[in-house]
Amino acid sequence: MSPLRLIYLGLAIWGAIHPMYYFVSYMMETGTGLSGLIDAWYVNASTTGLTWDLTIAAIALTVWIVAEVATRRNWTALVAIPATFCIGVSCGLPLYLFLRTRPV
Repeated sequence: MSPLRLIYLGLAIWGAIHPMYYFVSYMMETGTGLSGLIDAWYVNASTTGLTWDLTIAAIALTVWIVAEVATRRNWTALVAIPATFCIGVSCGLPLYLFLRTRPV
């Protein structure tokens, strides 16, 4: 495996674990669960702007993945879409780059 692919994989793992630590900590601290976490994303203009920024980035990444999968027929790369929306762009983007750069 190339060093670049290892970096992408490391970033995907880090992008899954690090943000999730804060999400789970927040939900345990407040006891509100996922609905409380989602409510916190819209608590002020700053967090709302960041939420929309990440949502638009996730949609752009999804369009890119679908367009490239349709061309390259790399069907395993589709796993990056649920990773993006269930975990975050910080996991989905490096995961897609890892999957995209595998030898054909």
